[in-house]
Amino acid sequence: MDKIVLTRMEFFGYHGVFAEENKLGQRYYVDVELFLPLEAAGINDDLEQTVNYADVFEIVKSIVEGKPFKLIEAVAERVASTLLQTYTSINEITVRVIKPHPPFAVIFEGVTVEIHRKRA
Repeated sequence: MDKIVLTRMEFFGYHGVFAEENKLGQRYYVDVELFLPLEAAGINDDLEQTVNYADVFEIVKSIVEGKPFKLIEAVAERVASTLLQTYTSINEITVRVIKPHPPFAVIFEGVTVEIHRKRA
């Protein structure tokens, strides 16, 4: 299956279980893989036959920078469900939400949640 991949989109959000996370906020990275047929768009050079990734970016931004969630799992789920509802041409989607600085005393490069959803 063809795909469009948006890699390491960066946003500032207020998600987390702890009150400090909801108050101070932090940076999040999001990767999205959209699985859809792209042959017609490529042959016809036609934006209407694909998904405009600038619009996808704005949708993801509105979710990550919008209403706070306790879990990044919920952020990923909202991104996946919104994009599948918005674009009927997307057959499958993979969403990765990366929290590079979780609020606990461990040294690592962050935590990532990855989900994969298919159109029913």
